[in-house]
Amino acid sequence: MAGLLKTTPAPQDITVHGASRVLEVSFADGARFRIPFELMRIYSPSAEVQGHGPGQEVLQTGKRNVTLEGLEPVGNYAVKPTFSDGHDSGLFTWEYLYFLGSEQDKLWTDYERRLQEAHTERDAPMPEKGGAGCSSHAH
Repeated sequence: MAGLLKTTPAPQDITVHGASRVLEVSFADGARFRIPFELMRIYSPSAEVQGHGPGQEVLQTGKRNVTLEGLEPVGNYAVKPTFSDGHDSGLFTWEYLYFLGSEQDKLWTDYERRLQEAHTERDAPMPEKGGAGCSSHAH
């Protein structure tokens, strides 16, 4: 499969659990992960979230109740979710989903640390976009 590292097992099944807001993904190695939509949203691989380089990440808040409105396959290597807050620019490769699933505890701990450092809370609304921003996103 294109987009898979030799060490990443192939995905076997993907199930969207809307009521519990988790994406369940099982892989050929027997691993099965239940990845919360919130975790997917705050760690979206999109430039909007990750920035254009190290240190440019945008801390995501207010995403606890985000849902998935759609999940499109992208070739044989990824899925593209559409979240209820309108975010739809992240491509989640199979290896990235495996990473999110297998590293959930560490990722949640890191997220909580980043929230503390920013003196904000998980459910705080996202700040309004304005003024000085990335020049490649000019209006």
